[in-house]
Amino acid sequence: MIELAYSLVIEATEEPDFFGFYSPELEGFTGIGHSVENCLFKAKWTMREHVNLLKENGLPIPPKSKERKIFIQNERKEEPIFA
Repeated sequence: MIELAYSLVIEATEEPDFFGFYSPELEGFTGIGHSVENCLFKAKWTMREHVNLLKENGLPIPPKSKERKIFIQNERKEEPIFA
């Protein structure tokens, strides 16, 4: 069972022990971890904290995802603005 309220994207970097994560459904939510498992653990707790901060600041909270998914992919490289 996925214990997250929102979907999660975990991105592997060129460093073998550095991963980034974010939720495309929860604006402003990001984090880093040292493994996929570490990202999942951190996301579970920091997602709750993020939602609580949104509540405290009177900001909108997106509805919980009915079909939560976890994506694991390689880091997307941003194209330079000026090439």
